Amino acid sequence: MKGNTMRRRHHRLLAAATALGAAGLLLAGCATSPGSADAEAQAPETPAVEGRLAVAFENGLAVLDPETLEIVGEFETEEFTRLNAAGDGRHVLVTTSEGFQVLDTAAPELTDLVFEADTAGHVVRHGGKTVLYADGTSETTIFETHALADAKGELPETQTHRAEAAHHGVSIVLEDGTLLTTVGDADGRTGAMALEPHEDHWDELAVSDQCPGIHGEGTAQDEVVVFGCENGALLYKDGEFVKLQAPAEYGRMGNAYVSESSPIVVGDYKDDPDAEGYLLHAVTLIDTAAETYEVVELPIEYTFRDVARGPEDRAYILATDGSIHVLDPATGELVDEFPVIERWEGPAEWQDPHPAIVVNGDIAYVTEPAANSVHAVDLTTGEVVASTQLDEAPNEMAVALG
Repeated sequence: MKGNTMRRRHHRLLAAATALGAAGLLLAGCATSPGSADAEAQAPETPAVEGRLAVAFENGLAVLDPETLEIVGEFETEEFTRLNAAGDGRHVLVTTSEGFQVLDTAAPELTDLVFEADTAGHVVRHGGKTVLYADGTSETTIFETHALADAKGELPETQTHRAEAAHHGVSIVLEDGTLLTTVGDADGRTGAMALEPHEDHWDELAVSDQCPGIHGEGTAQDEVVVFGCENGALLYKDGEFVKLQAPAEYGRMGNAYVSESSPIVVGDYKDDPDAEGYLLHAVTLIDTAAETYEVVELPIEYTFRDVARGPEDRAYILATDGSIHVLDPATGELVDEFPVIERWEGPAEWQDPHPAIVVNGDIAYVTEPAANSVHAVDLTTGEVVASTQLDEAPNEMAVALG
């Protein structure tokens, strides 16, 4: 079903070299590792260590070696933070009350650099661009991904776009420069629009209001973008928005787990708006080439933090039974199972520490908050190849992916 309306409307383009980076912003309570130099002096001499793992816990975070899980740095921060890879193989963006603070995992150092944001939200990496979204203003901040590593102690130049009304949203920039961004206001979210950049404004190319509660995004093969809706999904392909309807009147997909080498998107799925807790028992399989939307019931339960794509473009689901279950997106079947941690229960609040999974190549990193532990699992064999124990319960993770 096509839900596309073509328009050419001007949107103001705010583009400038950001003034945040000259001096940086110092957050109260942040610390650096003993003996570390300031970011500007340190950056040129620090080896380009890629793939290090950042793990957040209450009032702090740690940087771990990706192979041994040895803790190579620990830093104080705010009570609850979220972590997102910047995309340059070195940096992780830490959401704080000030915005997106830059963690240099190579130094390692929690730097004074902050992309200011009112209620820092989603971070998206695609096509050589890193895109930040501030929920409090619905301002999108865009920078060249490699420029963060090249800036040597300063923030890179940025380009910004501000939506007409603030809402919890997300943006992505395609390889041709098209900006896709959500549409909404304080009363709710309705859909997305596509914008073409010009020197001092944005032209509106397409818009759809067919995605109530829009949340989450992902890019599949052939640069097809998917957004989750409360009644299905919204695709952007070939310059148009395409609505895919869920089989139920309420069928919410809030997170998309994608591989850019696969046309099939795996999404989480909830069909009961009144269900308590955060455990889910089904996934969506969206074929972006065939434009189909299928719901697969599972014999396991998981949360939004427990799905990742990995080897062979399969989905790896960390279930409450403590095992990673391997899902073949082409068939919707569970084809393998790797026991990793002890059985666990769903969180009372989504921010509460509960098991999570992130993948880098053939290795999955799994948190076990009940044991204050992090494990590395070889997804080709199912073997736990490394483990470490923290002083606090691990919460969110991010790999400094390049």
